[in-house]
Amino acid sequence: MKRVVIWITGLALMLGMSMGMSTAGAAEVLLGPGDVVKLSVYGSPDLSIETRVSESGHLTFPWLGQVAVGGMPVAVAEKTIASLLEKGGYLKQAQVNMLVTTLASQQISVLGHVNRPGRYPVDGRRRVLDMLALAGGINSDGGDMISLVRMRDGKTLRETIDVVDMVRTGELDRDVEVAGGDIIFVERAPRAYITGEVSRPGPFRLERGMTVQQALSAGGGLSPRGSSNGIRITRKAAGGQPVSLDARASDIVQVDDVIVVRESWF
Repeated sequence: MKRVVIWITGLALMLGMSMGMSTAGAAEVLLGPGDVVKLSVYGSPDLSIETRVSESGHLTFPWLGQVAVGGMPVAVAEKTIASLLEKGGYLKQAQVNMLVTTLASQQISVLGHVNRPGRYPVDGRRRVLDMLALAGGINSDGGDMISLVRMRDGKTLRETIDVVDMVRTGELDRDVEVAGGDIIFVERAPRAYITGEVSRPGPFRLERGMTVQQALSAGGGLSPRGSSNGIRITRKAAGGQPVSLDARASDIVQVDDVIVVRESWF
């Protein structure tokens, strides 16, 4: 399973490399508070400025003062400023160019067990795998499950995505589109524990369908004094109380199980 996670990380990185290669059909970037833009007007170098969109969605432009651009695509904001310059009698034919240098309003937080956690701009259409690629992919401690938290229509929504199952089954329609303000959190891989007479006692990554025999291998195998007979598992019951069970080599290990390997009598 760890190989699958590494493969998915590689796939995400490949997607990240291709993100900048095709922008056709990408959603337009909407301006918002905190965005920094460079503005220039053809033939009027004195009007070239760099400014920040305020919390109220306005920017300051020479001659015009405060101009409302919040929620506008860049192309619409360019036309709005050009129209105001012409209507105000400042220029007969204004050609405004706007370049977004810092996209602060449309950012997604990618947190948890990724290689480069942080906030990343959404410059067009982006999906979960795209954002994982920007964050360097899932790290070695990351699990298969990803939590996506987002605000829609004033309500906080949480969705859990099994990226391994999504890729294995080819159901990439589950690779949902994300938007500014969303949070992607990569959960830690589930763990179990092995103790007693094994070479490497301690926690280990629990893979899907992992058996007791495979868990022994994860613990480095039996120590010279270890016995494969009488292995027991301490597991939390439904009520949260620990119970001790006899274990066979073919039994499936569950999350947070503690496998105890006894010393051989001979």
